[in-house]
Amino acid sequence: MSESNAAFATLGKHLKYAREQSQQSLAEVSGAVEIDEKTLERIELGFERPSEDILLLLISYFDVQEQEAVQLWELADYDSDVPEQLRVESDAKHGGKPVIMLMAMDMRTVYSDGLDINNGKTGLTLNFTQSVDNNQKQQPVARVGMSYDQAEQILAQLQMTLLKARYLRKPLALPPYSQTKTDSNS
Repeated sequence: MSESNAAFATLGKHLKYAREQSQQSLAEVSGAVEIDEKTLERIELGFERPSEDILLLLISYFDVQEQEAVQLWELADYDSDVPEQLRVESDAKHGGKPVIMLMAMDMRTVYSDGLDINNGKTGLTLNFTQSVDNNQKQQPVARVGMSYDQAEQILAQLQMTLLKARYLRKPLALPPYSQTKTDSNS
């Protein structure tokens, strides 16, 4: 590795350490942040600098705290313009310590006709796909990672929503009403 890649090697080591601490594979993390597995491996080895967007996603995904997020940003040689997502504020409520806020702001709607689910030690990664040709070749369109607890909550919410949707689409089939006349004089 050349001298010019030394800073990226340190960055890569920090990112690899964060991945290993979360007990996740290259495939799980690359899927969660939507990059190629080989690209993540090259980043961890220090051969490649992640783009600003990918670095922000990795920082958010690993839940990197406070000053460490800014350090990673600077190790990537992006120190001149720290993004709004890495706002460092000194606040008396937090004991005067800097507070880092990461906010994902991409709200695109992605349509899918396929789904692959990978499970790991800490949760699931949902890989949504879309058919791209007559041979039914599937192209990844989105990946979402979540804990097992969150997956169960989403499943319950999805089931409730589907039940409501079925109810609203079809008239409610009630059993025939049978009325038995009773004679009040009896």
